[in-house]
Amino acid sequence: MFDIVIWVTVSKEWSLKKLQGAIMQRLKLNMESTVDIEENAWRISEELKGKKCLILMDEVCDFIDLQKVMGIQDHQESKVVLASRLRDICKDMDADELINVKPLSDHEAFNMFKEKVGQFIHCPGIKPVAELVVRVWGLPLLIDRVARTFRKKEKNVSLWRDGLNNLRRWENTQGMDEVLEFLRFCYDNLDSDAKKVCFLYGALYPEEYEIYIDYLLECWRAEGFILDADEFVHDKNVFRDARDKGHAILDDLINVSLLESSEKRKCVKMNKVLRDMALKISSQIGDSKFLAKPCEGLEEPPNHEEWKQARRISLMDNELCSLPETLDCCDLLTLLLQRNKNLSTIPKFFFKSMSSFQVLDLHGTSIESLPSSLSSLICLRGLYLNSCIHLVELPTEIEALVQLEVLDIRGTKISLLQIRSLVWLKCLRISLSNFGMGGHTQNQLGNVSRFVSLEEFSVVFDSSKQWWDKIVEAISTEVATLKRLTSLQFCFPKVDCLEVFVTTSPVWKKGSCLTFQFAVGDHDSTCFQILESFDYPSYNFLTLVNSEGVNLVISKVLMETHAFGLINHKGVSRLSDFGIENMDNMLVCLIERCNEIETIINGNGITKGVLECLEDLRVNNVLKLESIWQGPVHAGSLTQLTTLTLVKCPELKKIFSNGMIQQLFELQHLRVEECDQIEEIIMESENIVLESCSLPRLKTLVLLDLPKLRSIWVNESLEWPSLQSIKISMCDMLKRLPFNIANATKLRLIEGQQSWWGALVWEDDAIKQRLQPLCILN
Repeated sequence: MFDIVIWVTVSKEWSLKKLQGAIMQRLKLNMESTVDIEENAWRISEELKGKKCLILMDEVCDFIDLQKVMGIQDHQESKVVLASRLRDICKDMDADELINVKPLSDHEAFNMFKEKVGQFIHCPGIKPVAELVVRVWGLPLLIDRVARTFRKKEKNVSLWRDGLNNLRRWENTQGMDEVLEFLRFCYDNLDSDAKKVCFLYGALYPEEYEIYIDYLLECWRAEGFILDADEFVHDKNVFRDARDKGHAILDDLINVSLLESSEKRKCVKMNKVLRDMALKISSQIGDSKFLAKPCEGLEEPPNHEEWKQARRISLMDNELCSLPETLDCCDLLTLLLQRNKNLSTIPKFFFKSMSSFQVLDLHGTSIESLPSSLSSLICLRGLYLNSCIHLVELPTEIEALVQLEVLDIRGTKISLLQIRSLVWLKCLRISLSNFGMGGHTQNQLGNVSRFVSLEEFSVVFDSSKQWWDKIVEAISTEVATLKRLTSLQFCFPKVDCLEVFVTTSPVWKKGSCLTFQFAVGDHDSTCFQILESFDYPSYNFLTLVNSEGVNLVISKVLMETHAFGLINHKGVSRLSDFGIENMDNMLVCLIERCNEIETIINGNGITKGVLECLEDLRVNNVLKLESIWQGPVHAGSLTQLTTLTLVKCPELKKIFSNGMIQQLFELQHLRVEECDQIEEIIMESENIVLESCSLPRLKTLVLLDLPKLRSIWVNESLEWPSLQSIKISMCDMLKRLPFNIANATKLRLIEGQQSWWGALVWEDDAIKQRLQPLCILN
């Protein structure tokens, strides 16, 4: 077996530096200390000395000199597996063995198709058609996509036969074109033009790039892909409704695998094959031509003819220093220039011909101002200037942008005064510092209430200036006057300020129509970083920081809260002090540095199941915590909990109290770290009668730096039916694992220290022989 496995996807825009960066990230090496390729190779080589390393390189499309990348010749025990569509690449890289990955057999392909389609495969008349479908090709990627499309046809045999006829149109194509044309079938089967153009729009971003969903939906809306039939109905929340429509389209695209969900729940991405297909399709559509060159290291902009022909242009993440002085771009709809860090100036007449423009993204550039020709963008609906840290002013002509709906000026030096005329905005994102730019803080009062059409308002904390405390109550009162809000992100330095909003806002009084992210207390910018770490889109967040006791208004907000962060809070000994009845909607809970908390929930006096929706519980650095649950555990409590994380709780002795495990049939991930008093993960004294099928969904178990830990479970009686990986480090007293020849059948990985593994005691050497191949030891 290998000491370490490194998996790298080699993108089309790969470079030695990027490849080294991916490997160094996996090795947890500091990538900022050097930019020299030879020095990086030496550092990688030194890190791998004495280790057996397996390197998996996917989508290799060009020759890679592994000696230059990592000094591979010095590591004879290491192995490299590379995947490429080009056999010559494998030969050029001196591959010892070439393995041709063949299509699945008819039997394998049908079984895979049947698994993806589900129950409809057994309906009368469907199975013969299905067998013909999978014979077209046996490529797993294509079977997955096609199966998802046919699953939507359900029991209708006519729709299945029609789908088969559509497939046969591309039966004779060859090579990579066959994949693209085959996937074109899934695209053609989308049931609306809106879905098709939304899919194509994803090709403006690099392959495998994580696209923020909220941002993508805003672009779709700005381009008119998801307009509402009731667009001009008075008092209708058109922006929220458009988001809802966008999410429905996004869900459909993901379900047929034309877009992919990211590990970050707030993002989606498009793989290389699908992006290639989208670009090919867009090139064939007269009114949808793309100029998409993201991440290509461009230092010079494309020529004038390329600009003129394109409807949508993506030049993000390049090295552009300048833009053309003038252009003929009357048909241009979208221009993405974000993160061209060397771009400091926009030419005076650059926007002059762009009257159809709808999306402009300049965020993360070095621009200091925008030209007066900005006024030509009379159709502009989305303007992104966030993280333009040198941007000081906007031209007065910005008031000509009467169609503008989304404006993001977070992290800029723009004063709120400069945008006060844009009263038609529907989505505004600013930083606290935008209130105080230029030393005229008091002049900012009265500006927020002008934005009467705002549906989404976000104020992020980027400053610790004391002036915020002086004006926040007045600002809170202004925010409370916004009658069309559907989403609010805001910092309340005191609970009293939150109370001002809650008691006076007509939106809050309506009930559940407001999505919120509230940080309450004496906080800093880390509060919203904590909120972001939850990674749950469209949830209501409440973070209570450096506060004390229980307040009625907090309990009231908790009733609507999905994700709750309690940080450095005093005056409570348990989470349930806030009123367990107020936590029925809570999905995520983080408790950190609350050094008076002794238990999370006190079940005494509770007569029914509680925290029935909680999915994720994280407890970090709580010095007096002794247990998670105290007292009886009623049926239904914690039944949705999937993740439990316990870190730096030095007095914690009891994780699963009596009756708790019986409720945790959804628990998938358990992490316990630096909890000095833990002796047993599952205490025998608390779990005298424990069924063998307990913790049926547990997939990962991580145990780190537990000096007194001697047992995971007292014997091998548990089945561990879903357990896939365990990681154990610095648990020197743990001498036995709860496994035998027959249980934990899905276990694929055991990470630990060689010394710990060597000291383990086994009932039977056959158990060790079974588990040894699963180990990665260091």
